[in-house]
Amino acid sequence: MSFIERQTTQLTRKHSAIGGTGKIPNAKKPRSRPPKSLRDRIGFPFAHLPPSSGPYSVGSMVIEVPAESPRPISHIKRDGKHLLRLETVLFTLYYPAAFGTGTGRDPAGYKKWSRETWLPRPRLETAKGYARFAGIPGWMGEAIFGTTAFTKLPAFRNPAPANHWPPEGNTKRNGQKIKNQQGEPPEGHPEEPKFPLLIFSHGLGGTRTCYSTMCTEFASYGFVVCAVEHRDGSGPRTFVNHAKEGDGSLQNLEKQNNVEHTDEERKRGVDKVDYIFPKGNPKDTAPHNEKGIEEAYRVLRDISEGRGEEVARSNLRRKGYVGASSRGLEGIDWSRWKDRFHVDKITMAGHSFGAATVVEVLRNTDRFKNVQAGIIYDIWGAPIKPPEDDPAHRIHLPLLGINSEAFMYWQANFDAAMSLMKEAKEQEAPAVLCTVRGSVHINQSDFSVLYSNITSFFFKATVHPQRAIDLNISASLEFLREVTSGAGKSIIMRCLTDEELLKTQPLEQMPNDHKPNDEWIAARLKIKHEFRTRLASGIQRKMKRQLKNGSHSPGDEVWMHVRPNKEEMKNWRMKSNCDFDDYEDNTIETGDSDTAVEQDGRDTSERDTGVDGGSEEDENRVAPADTGDALMAGTQDTWLGMLPALQKEQSSSEESSSEQCPSISRR
Repeated sequence: MSFIERQTTQLTRKHSAIGGTGKIPNAKKPRSRPPKSLRDRIGFPFAHLPPSSGPYSVGSMVIEVPAESPRPISHIKRDGKHLLRLETVLFTLYYPAAFGTGTGRDPAGYKKWSRETWLPRPRLETAKGYARFAGIPGWMGEAIFGTTAFTKLPAFRNPAPANHWPPEGNTKRNGQKIKNQQGEPPEGHPEEPKFPLLIFSHGLGGTRTCYSTMCTEFASYGFVVCAVEHRDGSGPRTFVNHAKEGDGSLQNLEKQNNVEHTDEERKRGVDKVDYIFPKGNPKDTAPHNEKGIEEAYRVLRDISEGRGEEVARSNLRRKGYVGASSRGLEGIDWSRWKDRFHVDKITMAGHSFGAATVVEVLRNTDRFKNVQAGIIYDIWGAPIKPPEDDPAHRIHLPLLGINSEAFMYWQANFDAAMSLMKEAKEQEAPAVLCTVRGSVHINQSDFSVLYSNITSFFFKATVHPQRAIDLNISASLEFLREVTSGAGKSIIMRCLTDEELLKTQPLEQMPNDHKPNDEWIAARLKIKHEFRTRLASGIQRKMKRQLKNGSHSPGDEVWMHVRPNKEEMKNWRMKSNCDFDDYEDNTIETGDSDTAVEQDGRDTSERDTGVDGGSEEDENRVAPADTGDALMAGTQDTWLGMLPALQKEQSSSEESSSEQCPSISRR
């Protein structure tokens, strides 16, 4: 039986020597990055985000414009009115920036360049929203997020887009000067590159800025990244502005469309959307985010087709509106944006709940005709419905899944991820699923970078936060290089530092070294003898780095579960008429034996023994009852429910008569 076909069965998880340390002894250092600015070098109490590692400088702009088709997006009502409405679309656009970004005067003529704040404005209100989301007092949320009140995104506001190809190389070999160096265009390509487009969907409790490290990394490697802020109650708090008059105004919305507002909303002139779950069915987690993605795509298409000035005129994130910067979109030369990125070839990416949105998009390519691939970061399986019988509404585009180690131990969720791989494989699309060792759920967001000590101490993450980002970006770029074509592929090949992560051999048996107790499944890892193992592995890692030609393989940092073999890649190449690099002939099938995994010629069968002489393998086998598979057996329209660690909390919330569930801290 093939490994992928066991997605609904219980996998044997086996202790292996390669994963038995607190830190990761063979891990590489994070990539070389430019030095931080003086402002970002200030230590406590203000956290900071790292500069991007790619060959491009990064710019950003914030856009909120009225939706083309304002409408309710959910059946949830309060006081007889629809609570969730699509009235505007809000996103931050990250992109490769032109030479000179960050030096001299900015495009609007200001002496100092501006950067967007990581905590969306109004910052105090957003902090209160996070407190409500986490179920803690407002003052506590203000204290925790006060440490990021002055944190800025690692991207300058409103620079011109880059019009050059970067030189071959990276910041480690060429230093930060590579960001202001020009290379020759690849043969057959124009002098001015056309960048690939990636749309990013955040998870529960996220905003358009919560994944800025990932988004700016993609932008530094040549992508235009649209990070959408969803208004479906999945974020901590977001503000919906309305035009003061004309299209998008409250009067027009209520007159021409089926959109309702309360008297308080009319008085304020702005809507506030908090984290919401339905009162009658708290498990109703079906994503509505794809509707906002359609609206965001319309705006991006307008910019690419030369209608940027119209977008700027309707922008509601300018002086005089809630959550806006006084600079708005000042100084942007929209003529330089015409035909600069691919609106006909889109990559969809998302984390956790946002990854479920990606699945919905991939299953509905009749609506999203220009999507070419999907990336799901640590997907949360609860919102995902089983595939439809109609093959046209199944995943038939390339799919990459990157798990955290913490979520890998949640068997029901892992089965859901494996089912998606099988779904894509049945439609003859390349499917890859891997796990970043030592990582937890928040390692793919900015939270692990901003709160690294909390991530390490409380969640027991052992991977370096920046290295976790590097691994996610490397795997994503390597995957997109294989499944994209044309200029999009060319810019990836020019910028990519190939770590060969996707050439890692699939595991034959699942590791179980850091599986926590049942109440902490998916929420954290478990490290035995934590102080000793962390210290020992740190010393071991430093010694190995000092050795000449120190041994390192991708399998030291990434576990592979599913990957296409050579025949599958050949079939996809013929089906999609794309050119691909040669793919190694490595099957995704694994054996059913209990032998240990072999990687790079090393026998990893050695394992610890218990005090009674029995192997720790016997103690660490996962029984179905250990994984929380049956916790949500009553949910009929999704594969699984919430984190086992939060099951008790959810049960309490169902008995509550409150309209919202602020005590739920769901991923």
